[in-house]
Amino acid sequence: MSGTLYGLGVGPGDPELLTLKAHRLISAAGVIAYPAPDNGESFARAIVADSIPEGAREIPIVIPMRSERFPAQDVYDAAAEEIATALEAGKDVVVLCEGDPFFYGSFMYLYSRLADRFPTEIVPGVSSLGAVTAAARRPLIAREEVLTVVPATLDEAALERHLSQANAAAIMKLGRHFSKVRAVLERLGMAERAMFVSHASLPNQNVTPLSEAPDTAPYFAMIIVPGKDAHV
Repeated sequence: MSGTLYGLGVGPGDPELLTLKAHRLISAAGVIAYPAPDNGESFARAIVADSIPEGAREIPIVIPMRSERFPAQDVYDAAAEEIATALEAGKDVVVLCEGDPFFYGSFMYLYSRLADRFPTEIVPGVSSLGAVTAAARRPLIAREEVLTVVPATLDEAALERHLSQANAAAIMKLGRHFSKVRAVLERLGMAERAMFVSHASLPNQNVTPLSEAPDTAPYFAMIIVPGKDAHV
């Protein structure tokens, strides 16, 4: 009998935002896999480090942090086969995912490779979007407003097209695309009500109006543009 594959959302960074179910599964895990950069520690693992049992087998999924290689299909192919070997041996495998597994989550690439072969369970987590709006203390949408979520990695024309039709917006994955996004928002007259948030839920959290934001942004920063009906 094969093991079960668990895709666990571990939340945006604060370990206290880990769900009880995720904590239970991690604390009992014999095999834990997680995404890791090719330079530095895994953020997903760091969130739950105190919950990982001693002796658990760890499978780092080392992903090159370069846009031209992402998603790195060969990396996910190799990781899926290593995880499959453990599952075939009857071991459950817990895969950690920052935020929520299916909201821009890396787990989806393993899911597509393994879910039709093994029992699979998805454990949702607190998404980065929820953490950012909480940090900003700003409701995002109300009544019949529509939320548009866009990755900053889109080209400038596509960004402007999507945002020009938005009641409210969240722009993710800022990084080196920050200045492009800021220029588009200013051109559309949306910058005035926009908020910049980085490292949401962590001690170094930064929340500021976009007009007062720094010149550069980390990849996991976000801009939110609350709807005009969403206010406190």
